[in-house]
Amino acid sequence: MKTTQSFRYGLSKSRITSFEQCPKKLWLSVHRRDVAEYDAGAEARFASGNAVGDIASALHPSGVMVEAEPDLGAAVAETARLIAEGHPGPIFEATFEHDGVLVRVDVLERRKKGWHAAEVKSSTGVKDYHRGDLATQAWVLQACDLPLKSASVRHIDRDFELTREGNYAGLFADAELLRPLKTIIGGRAGVVAAAREVLAGEEPVVEIGEHCSSPFECEFIAWCRRDLPTGPDWPVTLLPYGGGKKWAEQGIEDLLDLDEGDLNARNARILAATRDDVPFHDAKGARKAMKSWGWPRAWLDFETIAAAVPRWIGTRPYQQIPFQFSLHLEAKDGTITHHEFLSCDGSDPRRACAEALVEMIPAGACVIAYNASFEKRVLRDLAGWFPDLAAPLLALEAATVDLLPVAREHWYHRDQRGSWSIKAVLPTIAPELEYASLEVKDSGNAQEAWLEAAAPECHPLRREALAEALKAYCERDTWAMVAVARRLAS
Repeated sequence: MKTTQSFRYGLSKSRITSFEQCPKKLWLSVHRRDVAEYDAGAEARFASGNAVGDIASALHPSGVMVEAEPDLGAAVAETARLIAEGHPGPIFEATFEHDGVLVRVDVLERRKKGWHAAEVKSSTGVKDYHRGDLATQAWVLQACDLPLKSASVRHIDRDFELTREGNYAGLFADAELLRPLKTIIGGRAGVVAAAREVLAGEEPVVEIGEHCSSPFECEFIAWCRRDLPTGPDWPVTLLPYGGGKKWAEQGIEDLLDLDEGDLNARNARILAATRDDVPFHDAKGARKAMKSWGWPRAWLDFETIAAAVPRWIGTRPYQQIPFQFSLHLEAKDGTITHHEFLSCDGSDPRRACAEALVEMIPAGACVIAYNASFEKRVLRDLAGWFPDLAAPLLALEAATVDLLPVAREHWYHRDQRGSWSIKAVLPTIAPELEYASLEVKDSGNAQEAWLEAAAPECHPLRREALAEALKAYCERDTWAMVAVARRLAS
């Protein structure tokens, strides 16, 4: 196997991906890492990717891992040694370098007449940028004279179901791409040269655009926006469901420059409420929409975890598994009691959650959720897992109604800024019920808290504190629904 031994590791697969998203992103990632700002979910996504990679390796117990110790030069040498000595493979993190571009192949498998390279991804299919990643790897491997016969994106199979604890055979599916990527591979030398030219120059000038969030949210967006005009207080892009895009394309940036006659009914209401600083409120319509909702009313909200690698028997990748719910039960006379369920010790929460729902929600109750399709799906899944509880769970699913469309059609305050999420609506109705003072502030925080609490190494006192934070957050969500519904109807 040929190796150039130049070890100018200025470029890698990920840096070339950054270049193809935006040359400025590549330049900043090398020269100005200090101005990067990562979103709150970055660490969780990184951990999820590592977990998927660990499973992919564990499926090949005879494989060997190439460690980057003491440095990547040693990893290149170790990979060359394993191949030269006829290691049967697979080789994990096989490391190659060509023309200053270094790649580490997730899984390199020996086939009859050559090698197969697999790029492991935690997605359930092939994305466009995966093709570029794999093309970069194939270009380097072929330049190193490795007889590469096939290359694939090894992604999660969405139809996989865990049937035996720890048995993940079948979790992955391979999308063979070496032949379809021939043209992209052939152009890789040019891409590398262009990327290297960018790195050798001054910070590129690139306009803000759709590339700033595709295929990834760019960690340098705040830096790129720092000198831009702030724009109008109420941009047309506040119009929901892409309603402002056509106006922006016509050069209209300020929502207040539009006329209500140019907009559909919903967007006209948004314009009027924004311009006049008077909320749109159709109390009569809201009361009519909720008139058929029976009693008692069960205000319900789930918190779930959706792992790429299924944890429990009968679950699939990315399936929403409920570990918590909050329930406010409201009688016709206005009496309200609060009930809750939480499992955060890492054990399978499904059976206990299903039993708690059946026990706590009276038969015949009207179940109310916000964006109810989510709660309805969780109830259906629980019914599928536990046939003995299916009848009452499916009855709850059938009795579930949605508060979101009632709010969307009958309320708008300009501070919602085009959103009807519960966290956008609530401050305009009951600002005292804010989330900022809570330790867990949103569903992403809730998942992070659960993962920390469920880890075996979590100290019992820390787990207890996380549990209290989770309870406070979920209870706030269901009480928020009560407050919103009361204001809509008043």
